[in-house]
Amino acid sequence: MIILGSPPPLGPLLARGALWSPFKRPTPDADFPRTRLLLPRVRPDLQRLAAYERVCGFATGDDGLPVTYPHVLGFPLAMRLMSAREFPLPLLGLVHTSIGIERYAELPGDGTYDIAVHVEELRPHRRGTEATVVTGVRVGEDVVWESRSTYLARHRTQHSGETARDEPGRPLPVVEEWRIAGDVGRRYGAASGDRNPIHLHPLTARLFGFPRAIAHGMWTVARCLAAHGVPTAADVRAEFRAPVLLPGTVEYAAEGGRFQLRSGDRVHVEGSVRPRVAL
Repeated sequence: MIILGSPPPLGPLLARGALWSPFKRPTPDADFPRTRLLLPRVRPDLQRLAAYERVCGFATGDDGLPVTYPHVLGFPLAMRLMSAREFPLPLLGLVHTSIGIERYAELPGDGTYDIAVHVEELRPHRRGTEATVVTGVRVGEDVVWESRSTYLARHRTQHSGETARDEPGRPLPVVEEWRIAGDVGRRYGAASGDRNPIHLHPLTARLFGFPRAIAHGMWTVARCLAAHGVPTAADVRAEFRAPVLLPGTVEYAAEGGRFQLRSGDRVHVEGSVRPRVAL
């Protein structure tokens, strides 16, 4: 366990990851760092929290953190692990494919939290190799929030069909149509600290093969959850299926505990929200 005194700065981590990326040769059986990073006594910056709530559509001024906000607090630690020389997947081109969140209790916005991050596993995917990164949030000895994010490095593979995502479910009824502004990537980047160039401007996005800037995947799921609502104790699952180009128009669809973000027949995000049952 490595205990950090402050959040690692994301800009240098992104640069370090880009520098090492051309030298990575990812395979599912590659070794990966077992290091656990701990950042103790984290207090959310209330101004950045309010900016995050506004750009994602959460109500501002609520006592509790939005269900997705601990991901923002833990992301610099995850980036430190994934940008390291020892991490076998190249940071450039790494695709966030899914997230699962378990929230056990309300997290007050003025609370103090211990945040720990580690890489849990590598596994074969039909399009390459996928890493699972675990983020845990504690108050004292109690785990109050935990997530598992999967990140895909695309490469040629013999593991056809393994860990392939299920096909999207049946189309859900449309609830709202959203027009997404072209500056959402920059606004979310300022609030979250994630200033990946594919999200900021059409010119920088084109360098990575996108015709325009694309929305952050975590913005799309946060925006859906802000519209859907999440109980205090909940299990949240989301699959990121296709990027959302900026600016753009999308349909938010929901029924029961399921939600989708789509453009016509193209599903961008699909997920579910379920209340946790106390044991």
